[in-house]
Amino acid sequence: MNDRRPSPAEIAEINAKHLVATELKPADLLFVFGTREDVAARVAAALELYRDGFFRWAIVSGGVTAGSELSECAIIKAAMVACGIPDAIILEEHRALNTGENVIFSLPVIDAALGLENIRSAICLGNSWTARRYPMTLQRHWPEVTKMLVTVDCFDVPRALWHTHPEFSRRMLAEWDKIEPYKAKGFIADWPV
Repeated sequence: MNDRRPSPAEIAEINAKHLVATELKPADLLFVFGTREDVAARVAAALELYRDGFFRWAIVSGGVTAGSELSECAIIKAAMVACGIPDAIILEEHRALNTGENVIFSLPVIDAALGLENIRSAICLGNSWTARRYPMTLQRHWPEVTKMLVTVDCFDVPRALWHTHPEFSRRMLAEWDKIEPYKAKGFIADWPV
């Protein structure tokens, strides 16, 4: 267990740079990144975005993880359809085991079904502690598309107070610590630009 205590300066930097808030506008695509955590919150956010007219198409990406016989995609898509999002507008990617694979494996699916050139904007939907790493990964592999970000979690503290909750803090710091090494390895690219 990581018991690292962030300094006030690091907390402020994470809140300003990592917990990016983007203005939401209707997008061509909702990109739902797979998860085993907070599936219900992610599906509820997708439903709200759908009901409010914020996307025409969605892709759910995520493979089979330890302890499950179903892919993250299968679990999340079934929940999205059960709450009223039409099956016909949800594309599927069932192999990805990390954020990079979510994007790399989803792009051919999107291209085959819709044509990448027909997608001008995307909303990334994922965990709050991973935050900007979703659009940074998309920026690395698909810079042409305009990216927006919606994040969810089920912690009982306001997002800016993540550092006061031991598990939220552990997750946030683990993700924050990946940003610079991932940029150096070319896994992600600067976003917003």
